[in-house]
Amino acid sequence: MMSNVLFILLTVCLICLFLSLLYLYLIMPALGKKSDIPALRHYYYAHRGLHSDAIPENSMAAFRAAADAGYGIEMDVQLTKDNVPVVFHDFTLDRVCGVPGKLKDFTYEELQAFSLGNTGEKIPRFEDVLAMVKGRVPLLIEYKIELFNTSVCAVCDRILSNYPGLYFIESFNPLALLWYKKHRPQIVRGQLSARFREVHAFYHYFYLIPLHHLLFNFLTKPDFISYDCTCAGALSRRLCRNLFKNLSVAWTIRSKEDMEHLKKQFDLFIFEGFCP
Repeated sequence: MMSNVLFILLTVCLICLFLSLLYLYLIMPALGKKSDIPALRHYYYAHRGLHSDAIPENSMAAFRAAADAGYGIEMDVQLTKDNVPVVFHDFTLDRVCGVPGKLKDFTYEELQAFSLGNTGEKIPRFEDVLAMVKGRVPLLIEYKIELFNTSVCAVCDRILSNYPGLYFIESFNPLALLWYKKHRPQIVRGQLSARFREVHAFYHYFYLIPLHHLLFNFLTKPDFISYDCTCAGALSRRLCRNLFKNLSVAWTIRSKEDMEHLKKQFDLFIFEGFCP
């Protein structure tokens, strides 16, 4: 009887050990430190530019203000119907431009008929933003990819090949990181994540929950993890930083008090609504 109990306990312990090691393997990010990373750590990053009530997010004015103030810039890039990379956060136009429809269903020229909020600012071309910043501050470029089409990576990479400044890329979609791991492994790449609200059950359980727990890291090997700062206690995020010594980025910090509170838990900060 006692031997059966010991056998069961030993089996349970071995299973737990196996599952723990498997979990650590799945969340393991890149372990090496790329040469560009130290330079990126000296900046705070303005979320969608240094925008305000008068200056809309992801606008040329917001990016100019951030670069002039010496802040790094976080921006969102996606493709138009005619494959022009533009800087815009949402997949739909209604919140920012007040018109229905998805951005990808319009050409770049058609998008120029719309304004950002109640301003004269237009949706900027990615190339125009790069030409204005011209390497003055580092860029944190988020690729917006809805499903499986990673063509934005190749299109933007061709443009960035001649860019004179520092930049690094990130995405919620692990396929973007896989593209860079295969085609541009020297570029610093980051996995975006958060605690996602529940949507369609299949999508939630087979994509969003693994993404929240960073279970795609074994495939994508991110150089940094960019995580919702309200979920700072997430176990996988903390293990990536504290066990694997991976660079940890916080988004989005909205006050000096929050930034001070989180300084011991993150390494880089993306801010909005105040100036650090």
